[in-house]
Amino acid sequence: MVTKRSLLKLYLLGIVTLGIYFIYWLVMVKRGLNSLGANIPTCWLLIIPIANIYWLYKFAEGFVKVLKPGESAVLYFLLFWLVSIIMPAIVQSELNKLAERGG
Repeated sequence: MVTKRSLLKLYLLGIVTLGIYFIYWLVMVKRGLNSLGANIPTCWLLIIPIANIYWLYKFAEGFVKVLKPGESAVLYFLLFWLVSIIMPAIVQSELNKLAERGG
């Protein structure tokens, strides 16, 4: 199930909680994408150095599979990794579009 969330609230909570809300958000988004057919591994990999890069790639792969079919997972992985501050905005706006369509 995909939940519509405010981007402003997402970033404000992320800043106020010093990033903890971003981790919670990633877990919730991972669950939502997996329920739509993605194959993203457990979020515990986020806290393990090097494994978090693998997890981010699998997240980008799942994001592309569910929300952006036909686009490059590698491109989104590099975008998410190198400019990570915009990653929540990109992902959540696509999820919001899906939620509005009733997905």
